[in-house]
Amino acid sequence: MDTKWKSSLFVMMTCTILFTVGLIGILFLSNYGYFYAQKDYFHTSEFRHGVVDEYIRYLGVFELNNLSLKEAKAAITVSDAEIDDHRYRYGDLPEQIESITNQYEARIEKAMDLDDQQAAEAYIAERDAKIEDITKNFESDEHVESKIIKEKEQKLASYYREKEDFKSEFERYRDSFQYYLKDITSGEVYTNLDNPEEASLDQLNEKNMLFVTKYSILDDNMVQYGITGSGELMDIMSKSDRRLEGKIGVPESLSASNPFMVKYENFKREQIIFWGAVSLSIIALLLSLLIFKRAKKSRAEVSSWSRFYNKLPIDVRVLLLGITGMVTLVVLFLIAEQIYFLLEDPVTHGFLLAIGMLILSAGIAFTIIQAVFLLEAIKDWKNSVQQWQESLLYRMYMMAKKLLLKLIHSLKEAFLDQTTGTQLILVFGLIFILGLSAVLIVIHPIFVFLYIILLGVVGIPIMMIIINKIGYFNRIVENTNELAAGNLSKDLDVVGKTAFATLASNINLLKQGVKISQNEQAKSERLKTELITNVSHDLRTPLTSIITYTELLKKQRDISEDSTAYLEIIDRKSKRLKVLIDDLFEVSKMASGNIELKKEKVDLVQLLQQALAEYDDIINESNLTFRVSNDTQPINAVVDGQKLWRVFDNLIGNILKYSLDNSRVYINLSAEDGKAIISFKNVSKYELNENSEELFERFKRGDVSRNTEGSGLGLAIAQSIVDLHQGSLEITTDGDLFKVTISLYLQE
Repeated sequence: MDTKWKSSLFVMMTCTILFTVGLIGILFLSNYGYFYAQKDYFHTSEFRHGVVDEYIRYLGVFELNNLSLKEAKAAITVSDAEIDDHRYRYGDLPEQIESITNQYEARIEKAMDLDDQQAAEAYIAERDAKIEDITKNFESDEHVESKIIKEKEQKLASYYREKEDFKSEFERYRDSFQYYLKDITSGEVYTNLDNPEEASLDQLNEKNMLFVTKYSILDDNMVQYGITGSGELMDIMSKSDRRLEGKIGVPESLSASNPFMVKYENFKREQIIFWGAVSLSIIALLLSLLIFKRAKKSRAEVSSWSRFYNKLPIDVRVLLLGITGMVTLVVLFLIAEQIYFLLEDPVTHGFLLAIGMLILSAGIAFTIIQAVFLLEAIKDWKNSVQQWQESLLYRMYMMAKKLLLKLIHSLKEAFLDQTTGTQLILVFGLIFILGLSAVLIVIHPIFVFLYIILLGVVGIPIMMIIINKIGYFNRIVENTNELAAGNLSKDLDVVGKTAFATLASNINLLKQGVKISQNEQAKSERLKTELITNVSHDLRTPLTSIITYTELLKKQRDISEDSTAYLEIIDRKSKRLKVLIDDLFEVSKMASGNIELKKEKVDLVQLLQQALAEYDDIINESNLTFRVSNDTQPINAVVDGQKLWRVFDNLIGNILKYSLDNSRVYINLSAEDGKAIISFKNVSKYELNENSEELFERFKRGDVSRNTEGSGLGLAIAQSIVDLHQGSLEITTDGDLFKVTISLYLQE
């Protein structure tokens, strides 16, 4: 019996292996049949559309387009549009001068605080030089034109340097191709044939060439794309709208060591192996079908294994069939893709392929056997119900049913108010009795009068009670919605002692509490605003006197150097205090709504770039890495540009003050659903409170030690400005990650 079992297993495995070989052969044929059906390597798509196209690109750059760097520089032109674009790149003249002044103001002030007069004078000289250069941009087109020409010359020099890096690639192809191309406009001939003056297009024909094809080359194919700036320099490097037509081919005279001839010979060898392997695989497939048809005893022996397989639940069998089928398909396609490498290394890949085929054969056999056994089980309808009841899914269904019944029981216990529960059950019971009583009409017409009486005595009162309760409940819901929206309407009527009456009474109490809380909050906010306004106003008078007398003392000539230095410090600190007081007054005005916005159409992308440009030097000196991304198109909104610039300025300043050293800062500006979304993300150097709303409070900072120069009013001012624009400013914190998101409506 054991020998018989082994014999049957051997026959079935042999049949499966042969079937697997045939199946892989068919997949191999479908994947690579077109490739190896070509005449030779030079007629394959790999050569025609890969090698030839690449050679044409290099040929156009290094031989057909012989424009030198000097000639390219001489061909540079500058249009009026380019001049205007360069001139107004960062705004008009006043805006650019103001931007440069603001960039250097902080550095000059810092140098003066450190009594570093030399550094301060250097910053002033650098600032004045930039302002002078920007002023010349608006006074002279020639000044701008010379700068643009210099930029283009630098790009050209960079292009020609990078182009030389590709020359080695062209050298690989130079001796492998022959070409004859003619300019259809000028008649100029380009060729690498012997005796160019006597060469003709007829020399490139199929009789004396391994490969020849017609080709047409446009002028824009003679610029090396992929090099930095190549697209921008196209108008300079392109001579004209040239069009070259001719032939390109591979000569028969190539040496056997030429890389393409090596591939040519390898292709012929692989072609023979490929078609031989495909033929053998088809024979193996036919042989497997013949063996399977005649091996009746072996099939019967394998069928006897079903009694072990059918002990598994039917849903497990279906799942197992799906898994083995999917795994078998994956292995099959992996082998079909990797079998190509068998031609390159028959030993290594042949061994791996043999192991893969054994695994695949076992998978195919296991999948087919499972499918046959499962079909036989499904055909037996008598046992199908019993098999379903023994399945895992059915058991899970029964467990879910028990859980549902338990849930229903829990819902019944949810009637904590026994009065309400009793009333509800009573109403449902009476409605059920009314419905059941309608059946009496069918028994005898006399019961119609009895049913009408019952309907009038019981049905109509129940209907009125339900309508009244629903109306009362809807009034409670409506009043609650008004309360949630912040509208304190009149109190609800408390009728009876039902659960609805208790709920209405509690809502009235909550409403009174909300009124008291709102009044107290409004009073507190009003007092706070008045306090800030009065303090700001009262501080201005003595501070103005300090600044005035400081200026008078600075004009005295007989003051010592130490006294002069002290006066400078007093002057700077008093001016800083004046800025702080102005911020306090501005916060107070915004909180009271007593401020006017000068709204106009503003490009938010440009406004953000200007704000970043003013911090450009500080950003470069810092160890922070800024990543700024925005839509390429302008994002326009009707806003007060000066006020919104103050928002960006405050946020960028906070980032520079409070970001963790050597971290990244992400700024993103995009348009979504009619809104502009601006986000600022950075990692804080100080530990953040989990309650991000506290950061909007006046004088509140992430730096709890208060060892920075911030006033604590930046975020409060930013939020007030955004609120005045009917936008939103949100702060989110995740650990030490700090994110500010601004949302503004776009121009319709």
